[in-house]
Amino acid sequence: MRYLNPKADLTFKKVFGEHPDLVRSLLNALLPFETPEEEISEVEYLPAELVPDTPLKKNSIVDVRCKDRRGRQFIVEMQMLWSPAFMQRVLFNASKAYVRQLNGREKYELLQPVYSLNLVNDVFEPEMESYYHDYRIVCMEKTDRVIDGLRFVFVELPKFKPQTFSQKKMHVLWLRYLTEIDENTREIPKELMDNPEIKKAVTQIQESAFSDAQLLGYDDFWDAVRVEKTIVSDAERKGMAQGIEKGIAQGIEITEAKWREEKNAIVRNLKSLGLTTEQIQAATGLTAEEIEGL
Repeated sequence: MRYLNPKADLTFKKVFGEHPDLVRSLLNALLPFETPEEEISEVEYLPAELVPDTPLKKNSIVDVRCKDRRGRQFIVEMQMLWSPAFMQRVLFNASKAYVRQLNGREKYELLQPVYSLNLVNDVFEPEMESYYHDYRIVCMEKTDRVIDGLRFVFVELPKFKPQTFSQKKMHVLWLRYLTEIDENTREIPKELMDNPEIKKAVTQIQESAFSDAQLLGYDDFWDAVRVEKTIVSDAERKGMAQGIEKGIAQGIEITEAKWREEKNAIVRNLKSLGLTTEQIQAATGLTAEEIEGL
């Protein structure tokens, strides 16, 4: 049995964009709900394309978008490579989903929260040990004061280790599903297959579940990811080389400036001692013009 990587665009959208029970389970496992009452009981898919109100505004497409019975909206994104622009896109899409809940005559009280869950197959916070990042709009003086409406969760998948959240079973199982299965997997761990939801998600990524055309698209996706990685890596190397070159140039400038200051001080001291220009020339190697100019 051959499996496909669940992080690919084709497989991710098939698993979580076509099976409401699976995306509901994923959201309940990974979103920071504090009470059972906050958890999602049922979801309804919404169009993944956020069409603008006018042709002049920007169109955008997310991987999965849905809402629950309360009207809360949930956006799920799988991102293979990190870039600062991705965070801006996440903010843009969530904000668009939030403001488009109301028409011109409805009251603001009807607005429901929008949750954005972003799974990133890259490390973008290397100085932080945690792989799980929860962003909210908070008061800087009192961080327990929160403006509800938008909430963003980013998960750095490469940092995840199964023992980190051992007390949250489904949290661990879903992240193991996303990080441990790929084209080289021949046998799925028993702990994953023992869970009905994970087992169902596993069956959705079996190679036999896809047509030849879909499999070609799957291969093209990974080719595009490899090309993008190469471009990013080349840009980083070029930027590093330029940075080193710039640093050397700045270092030379600083050294020269420091030497000029020291040289000026030496000449001024020699002049204050009453030495002639010729004597200062002999001591410093400077020309008469340089000495007279100080």
